[in-house]
Amino acid sequence: MARVLIASDKFKGSLTAAQVGAAVRAGIRRARPDAEVSVVPVADGGDGTVAAALAAGFDAVPLTASGPTGEPVLTAYARRDDLAVIEMADVSGLVRLPGGQLHPMTATSRGTGEVIAAAVAAGCRRIVLGIGGSAGTDGGAGLLEALGARLLDADGNPVGDGGAALTRVASIDLTSLRELMDGVEVTVACDVDNPLTGPTGAAAVYGPQKGADPAQVAELDAALGQWADRLTAAIGSERREAAGAGAAGGVGFAALAVLGARLRPGIELMLELVGFDAEVAGVDLVVTGEGKLDEQTLHGKAPAGVAAAARAAGVPVVAVCGRNTLPDNRLHEAGISVAYSLIEIEPDEQRCLSAGAMLLQQLGVRVAEAHLPGGPGVAATVSERAGGVA
Repeated sequence: MARVLIASDKFKGSLTAAQVGAAVRAGIRRARPDAEVSVVPVADGGDGTVAAALAAGFDAVPLTASGPTGEPVLTAYARRDDLAVIEMADVSGLVRLPGGQLHPMTATSRGTGEVIAAAVAAGCRRIVLGIGGSAGTDGGAGLLEALGARLLDADGNPVGDGGAALTRVASIDLTSLRELMDGVEVTVACDVDNPLTGPTGAAAVYGPQKGADPAQVAELDAALGQWADRLTAAIGSERREAAGAGAAGGVGFAALAVLGARLRPGIELMLELVGFDAEVAGVDLVVTGEGKLDEQTLHGKAPAGVAAAARAAGVPVVAVCGRNTLPDNRLHEAGISVAYSLIEIEPDEQRCLSAGAMLLQQLGVRVAEAHLPGGPGVAATVSERAGGVA
């Protein structure tokens, strides 16, 4: 009996990782009813991180926190024992901006800090924080305030939300924050190595994605520099140039400098949390995927991480996706033997989005026929696919 493990990320804007897995599993079982197929949804630290943890057996803890513009949003973290998995995208992310309206100068990370504070108050002593998809560039100031930090202007008033407000910080009091976070271990899922400021910093590289025009990018970069000066003076150590300090609009900097966080690649961390090594043991094939396979996939995204882990276990890997732009040699270098895309069987992109689950079942059939014992084999299947890779 063949054993298959499906460990895919979401198809963004279309299907969750769990839905992708269920559809591919249905297709495989249609072609090979005797196959043993398990689904382990994965994520890389961005949106879908909490969902992946819940699918792995964590419990959901719902709560209300401040969104990136201060409005309340219903969110949740995942908990197992004293470990909390928190997803910044779901509380302080671009997806939480009302009406999709960008707020590059005032968006705050405060809500993420509120979720951390709630988890710590509930007894969690280990925090895993996925920081992909953030909406703001506030240097993590909002997050720190939610954990008890006091950021005051020259008149002794709170400085307010957002990156632009960082220029008003005159004093920083971390006493209450340190009391709250004493003994709490923070690990941040982070796949970028940008410093906080400068031409490769948070504002310059990611500010435009969050709505900042060139003048606002310059203003935010200067504000982050002033914020780093103040915080460095308060804690006595310099972290603005650390790899990952510029992640999530500078949340990486705050986590490193104040919370003593450890930054780790998102997919590596998530594979540990979902117990991938145990799941992959003894399987004959791993199926991974995401909405689009491209060069970004190879730099810390879920399919590349899954493929690397499966290759280390000696298990072949194929991928499913909406669209694949990677040439054969790049797929093979990543450890993926074949990529099956929806666009190959349905040229209409809108239909790929609206009927993705049904189409993924068809890909599941192809995967089973090509890669599981008793099927026509890779060569036969590839001959039916334009640009296929054996």
